Amino acid sequence: MPAPPATARSTVVFDLGGVLIDWDPRHLYRKLFPGDAAGMERFLAEVCTGAWNLRQDAGRPWAEATAELAAAHPGQAALIEAFHRRWPEMIAGPIAGTVEILAALRAAGTPLFALTNWSAETFPVALERFEFMAWFQGIVVSGQEGLIKPDPRIYRLLVERHGLRPEEIVYIDDNPGNAAAATALGMHGIHFTGPAALQTELASLGLLRQSG
Repeated sequence: MPAPPATARSTVVFDLGGVLIDWDPRHLYRKLFPGDAAGMERFLAEVCTGAWNLRQDAGRPWAEATAELAAAHPGQAALIEAFHRRWPEMIAGPIAGTVEILAALRAAGTPLFALTNWSAETFPVALERFEFMAWFQGIVVSGQEGLIKPDPRIYRLLVERHGLRPEEIVYIDDNPGNAAAATALGMHGIHFTGPAALQTELASLGLLRQSG
């Protein structure tokens, strides 16, 4: 007997930071390290590291995180405190090309969801700033759940909460490990490298028309 046809990919799940929203601590720290790019990079690599920030994405309170780090680096306390106090300055704006793709999917009636590693305390900033956040039928935020990607449990939580089927999901993330984790669970994971490549891949899946 011939194999049954593959299930069509019909639901799209977006990561937010780095895909739809241009978030980068460098947008703030360039102001705090004027003319000293090397010093800024050293600070972000050795003090306010990605791993440290990820713990806030997993639910650790900012007050606790800031106090602990400032105690360990008292000479840089003001710079550490700025990470949370001036956090909105880390958002440069939307990634316009991807928002256009999101709008096209929405216009086509595609079910849209978001799954993001984001602190529960800072996530309201994005909700208030970007109109397109209201276009999603559901958003799972790591800091609200106490789980972070690429933990399979947070992907399963999204699926179970919203009654989705992994084999119907296209999942888009700028972190290749997060995209691979989605693929391992039966989704079609896409490592986001830019709007043009994303447009092409979604068109190949029949979700969008190929531009041009």
